[in-house]
Amino acid sequence: MAWTSRPEIALLRDLVAIHSVSGTEEVIARWVEEWAVRAGLAVTRDDAAVAVSVPGRAPGPTLALVSHLDTVPAGEGWTRPPFEPTLEGDRLYGRGSGDAKASVAAMLMAARDLASAGGPARGRLLVVLGYGEETKHTTMGTAVERLGPIDAAIVGEPTNLEPAIAQRGLMMADLVARGVQRHAGYAADNPDFTNAIVELGRNIARLPELFRDRVHPILGVATATPTMLEGGISRNVTPPVARAVLDVRSTPSWTHAELAAALQAALDVEVVITSDRLVPCETPPDSRLLALARAARPEGRPFGSPTCSDWVFLRDRDAIKCGPGTSRRSHTPDEYVDLPEVSAARDFYAQLAQAYLA
Repeated sequence: MAWTSRPEIALLRDLVAIHSVSGTEEVIARWVEEWAVRAGLAVTRDDAAVAVSVPGRAPGPTLALVSHLDTVPAGEGWTRPPFEPTLEGDRLYGRGSGDAKASVAAMLMAARDLASAGGPARGRLLVVLGYGEETKHTTMGTAVERLGPIDAAIVGEPTNLEPAIAQRGLMMADLVARGVQRHAGYAADNPDFTNAIVELGRNIARLPELFRDRVHPILGVATATPTMLEGGISRNVTPPVARAVLDVRSTPSWTHAELAAALQAALDVEVVITSDRLVPCETPPDSRLLALARAARPEGRPFGSPTCSDWVFLRDRDAIKCGPGTSRRSHTPDEYVDLPEVSAARDFYAQLAQAYLA
């Protein structure tokens, strides 16, 4: 197949060619706005998102197709230019090709397809493309507040077009152990002496046994993983303080307040919660959106996603996370997307929007 002849692939190539590392999204936001105007779509752009709207022919619900325009930095290890889209066979290489410009391209084309067909029968289709999703400064929360009622949402992230029906949350904590500073040669003189690093290590060793009493049917158990360590002031001085950064991946079986309380009860060190806003998400058990998604794409297998996304800002709606691309390729050198998935996503989004707004 001549992939360059497919408009969604041409659009994807244009998007990948625009450098849009988090914090530098203004150029791509303006470009998307201009593309939407040329396509005859109603579009707004502000400091929170580019939003494309396709109104229905009668009143009804609002379905949002949600994704983001920013990417992580290129990093090292690339064998191809990271910001020059490279087409090789059925793959397109480039930073952001899968995470998440493939979803962006498919969603925009689906909106154009729906508008060209006269719009949905009722309600409204929104395409909401936010900024800063790859950082703690994501703008999607503000965008959702400004855009009025949203009844259901598809979050465009790389899932190989499988519907994610649950998503882990993220809580960050510091574990702080305190000890006595002294010359290391005299560390054994006092049996009550406390080495902060040893004390921190004892507590870290307890982490794998925590949170096992609540097993989510899709996501399993919550996890607490130390990711950074800090301690010591000199090679021959015992440390007065040692600190570990803890990455806690939550499930809907716990609130973040409950996880924090469990950590504090189980550990003998100070627990400082540094971030708890990325709560877990779950598709409602009676989801109309999921039923229609499975009808539109019967081969899709629902699963639980270990990664966070802007779904957190739509967690009280009927929502799924589904998009082209492979999550394990996100943020890696030589990131790529399989082009048949991008074309399939365009059709899937359009068909699902047509059905939901019928």
